[in-house]
Amino acid sequence: MKYPAVLPFSELIATLDSYDTIIDVRSPLEFAEDHIPGAINCPVLSNEERVEVGTLYRQVGAFEAKKLGAALVAKNIARHIEGPFRDHPQNWKPLVYCWRGGNRSGAMSHILARIGWPVTRIDGGYKAYRSHVNTELAALPASFRFHVLCGPTGSGKSRLLRHLAAQGAQVLDLEQLANHRGSVLGNLPDSPQPAQKRFESSIWHLLRGFDSARPVFVEAESKKVGRLRVPDALMERMRASSCTVLSLPLPDRVALLLDEYAHFTDDTAQLGTQLDLLTPLHGKEKIAQWHQLVASGEMPKLVETLLATHYDALYAQSVKRNFQQLGEAGSLQIHDFSEPAFEAAARQLVTTVA
Repeated sequence: MKYPAVLPFSELIATLDSYDTIIDVRSPLEFAEDHIPGAINCPVLSNEERVEVGTLYRQVGAFEAKKLGAALVAKNIARHIEGPFRDHPQNWKPLVYCWRGGNRSGAMSHILARIGWPVTRIDGGYKAYRSHVNTELAALPASFRFHVLCGPTGSGKSRLLRHLAAQGAQVLDLEQLANHRGSVLGNLPDSPQPAQKRFESSIWHLLRGFDSARPVFVEAESKKVGRLRVPDALMERMRASSCTVLSLPLPDRVALLLDEYAHFTDDTAQLGTQLDLLTPLHGKEKIAQWHQLVASGEMPKLVETLLATHYDALYAQSVKRNFQQLGEAGSLQIHDFSEPAFEAAARQLVTTVA
């Protein structure tokens, strides 16, 4: 084969995992928004350089912009060759892409091929990859048999998913992928949610690695996890799937939530801000009472109150309305929120849902 090889993403998908390195040569900001899972970022133009070249193109003209861009690209490619690529052997097999598979990835792949590496460039670049993900997410969920974990807030659905994964079950943890716990108090401090496109890439990447003959465990979710939207086809498939309802004694639910939301104990100001978001539902007087519980350090009482007056009723309405097989769901009682209890529950569920 003549290198650099140029192939469409549709032909590369079956052999994507055979490449030693997937190189995204776009700017760091483009890479941060989304990228092919497993890719590394080796930009041929920095964020600032990309803006500089684009501005020159609009204000002066294509020739001057290309001349500046070529100099910057050459400098940056040299830096990558002298740095992260320096010790790669001759049979190192990289896959390179940029936004549309044109100038930036073309320059990188041409130089790597002239050195002697068997490099392939994605024709159509990230844009082609993104089109493939959109198509797959509309069809792929129908290939799987999902099993949905239901149960009120604090019953341990996310914790059980982690134990299922540890025992080798196929798990799609949407809250983990979204970096959010799925409620008004679910944002994680100092850890922002990914971009919507990155969330969808993560879902696609997991689904493409699953065995369609085995069940996929997932938590009952609404259409949005924080500010991110669950893909429509996946949501529809989940809502039509079989369910198991978890139950955990109320004191253990409170203890579990205090454990998983421990950051609010350290940052009561942020907790107060989040509680204020519930004012339209519960009124200023009740919110003031909850603020007083926070101020007096009565966190267990606050959690129990929130469960009784907010979370449990809303969850019961939502899950009954949205999950078609809830009436035929099995039940799984977890006696406490200890690790052995969840390990045992995971083993039981794996056996039950064959």
